[in-house]
Amino acid sequence: MRLCFVGYGSIAEEHAKAFRELPEVEFGWVVGRDPAATEAFANQWGFERWTVNLEQGVGSDVDGVVITSPSDLHAAQAIQCLQAGKHVLAEIPVATSLADAEAVAAAARASGRCVQVAHTQRYEAPLQELRRQIEAGELHPYHVVCRWFFLRRNNVNWKGRRRTWTDNLLWHHACHVVDAALWLLGGEEGSEVRAQFGPPHPELGIPLDLDLQFRSNDRLVTIAMSYNSPWPRHDYFVIGEEAGVEFREGKLWSNEGPVFEPQVPNRAIPEQNREWVAAIREGREAAVNVEAVLPAMRVLQAAQDQLPPDAL
Repeated sequence: MRLCFVGYGSIAEEHAKAFRELPEVEFGWVVGRDPAATEAFANQWGFERWTVNLEQGVGSDVDGVVITSPSDLHAAQAIQCLQAGKHVLAEIPVATSLADAEAVAAAARASGRCVQVAHTQRYEAPLQELRRQIEAGELHPYHVVCRWFFLRRNNVNWKGRRRTWTDNLLWHHACHVVDAALWLLGGEEGSEVRAQFGPPHPELGIPLDLDLQFRSNDRLVTIAMSYNSPWPRHDYFVIGEEAGVEFREGKLWSNEGPVFEPQVPNRAIPEQNREWVAAIREGREAAVNVEAVLPAMRVLQAAQDQLPPDAL
């Protein structure tokens, strides 16, 4: 299976590492905006060719395309790749509007190609165990409380590299959390969405703080997000009838200490990518296809619609 990568940033590096584990995968093309950076990435990871023209890359003899470009480009590039007959692995978010996400879903149906969206939280082993407990009736949740805090007041990515585009707290990082919360609760639609945004940052032009609340089958979900926190936090706390269970630091915790820890940590991206390749080989839908993430996109759009006009 020959791949084309669209984008050469930090997350592209993580995908390249993950695909190196799969002997059936070959690196064909890299598509990027800056010629020098695109060529350097191609040389570093052993891609055969590179280009700054997406049409050239996806028009070649590749089977699948891995989209790791800036978020606002994902939907249009995914549609172009699908129309060219290529399978697609799209980094989160698949789009930065519900309408564009639905357009990608329609393109996937029309093409018959396999699309996997990189909602990597679904591949965190502790969260998979937490979902298993809920599905098995071992834990009956009343309320899911999520926090995702870190410092991002400068236009840099998670590895500290300068970006040429601006990230989006709602459509990128909240997308991770909203989807994970809905998935934990069984994939139900969100309802009664309420959102509050902080003021736009004077340089980045986006709100750096967000509070989001909604219901999923009458269970409450509360999400707090911030790019303003020098003290990082990434956790999910499920308040249930039987217990309170928290996901943080790669483990599940109760009030008495850790209750689940994966034997091999940080396998989310490799397992996610392995699923995409397996789905293509077996001729089936990928586990996290576009249709599967539309409930989260509907919640995000409902939140976006509450954003004050002067914050756009």
